[in-house]
Amino acid sequence: MSQNSTKVMIAEVFNDIANGIKSGQFKKRVRIGLTILGSEHGVEEMVRAAELCKAKYGNFDIVLIGSKVDADFEMVEVATPEEGHKKMTEMLEKGELDGCVTQHFDFPIGVSTIGKVQTPGLGKEMILATTTGTTSTNRVEGMVKNAISGIAVAKANGIKNPKVGILNLDGARQVERILNETKTAGYDFEFSKSLRADGGAVMRGNDLLAGTPDVMVCDSLTGNLLIKVFSSFTTGGNYETVGAGYGPGVGENYDKLVNIVSRASGAPLIAEALRYCATCAENKVLDIARDEFKSANEAGLQEFIDKTAKKANKTESAEENVKMPPKKVVTFSIAGIDILELENACKTLWKENIYSESGMGCTGPIVLVAEEDSEKAMEILRKSEYLG
Repeated sequence: MSQNSTKVMIAEVFNDIANGIKSGQFKKRVRIGLTILGSEHGVEEMVRAAELCKAKYGNFDIVLIGSKVDADFEMVEVATPEEGHKKMTEMLEKGELDGCVTQHFDFPIGVSTIGKVQTPGLGKEMILATTTGTTSTNRVEGMVKNAISGIAVAKANGIKNPKVGILNLDGARQVERILNETKTAGYDFEFSKSLRADGGAVMRGNDLLAGTPDVMVCDSLTGNLLIKVFSSFTTGGNYETVGAGYGPGVGENYDKLVNIVSRASGAPLIAEALRYCATCAENKVLDIARDEFKSANEAGLQEFIDKTAKKANKTESAEENVKMPPKKVVTFSIAGIDILELENACKTLWKENIYSESGMGCTGPIVLVAEEDSEKAMEILRKSEYLG
């Protein structure tokens, strides 16, 4: 080791000791990058975000990546946003940064971002899984894996036993069924219960506002829309102030901690995004995600996903003509069936000579049957795995 390297190492050790005495914490400070080019609000807003974060938290280091500015931060100069992303990636790969906050990043298929919002109903923080990216090209598989990623991020942020809710979207009931099967087979997690009287793990709009679950599972397009509304509902949309942004990109074996904010994000939100990224870095969120996916896969996660996909493909390819039984007055409603499987559920009952109709109740899709057929219909739908 050269004399200069030894001096640098000694200087770093003394700096760490001094920082530890000052803060009362002697753990290694993480280094979080912030790309400052490309914001709709200008470079000054990005620098203000770093200054707000430093004043509020101050227990991790922020490295600015962009054009030269007059600020009390380590600075890495680049000329364009594209150069900034290239430099950011290089620094992450070399271990010069523990994480980075940026306005745009191309994640591979299999990786999506886990956002964090502050809900207006009760002022509760809630994790949105997910907000950008594509976990899977299959909607149901993507949402199932979003749940695993959301659990990992929740644990990295200090929630030891996060409760999971599934937003009432197309595919939600299939997602619930797959997660239930994985849970029964040994993957340990808890479902949340809707605050509405009928309860259940499938969440309603009220649950979004109240922040009922710790982790709200949805697809990325829905999550992207939700986080924009949550973060800027007091400003009219052009300046995001509330929450911690779109969050870290998480996947089964992803290895770079990159947190996303919007080009419309303002300094208060970006300051929280920096803290969010630092917490994820300190608690090694990507390692936690890897362990969570390993545990879920050992319990049979992929097998349960494949079984559901195979069932859907088989139904789509079937060309059999199912004859509708004679009509009856249908007054008994069966809830809990996914909208994507509703028509097939009806046809399954027709095959057993039970007349049924599809409908939409206040809580979602329903199958309607006659009162005298209700017990048999529910038994058939359970056996055919349309009901949990």
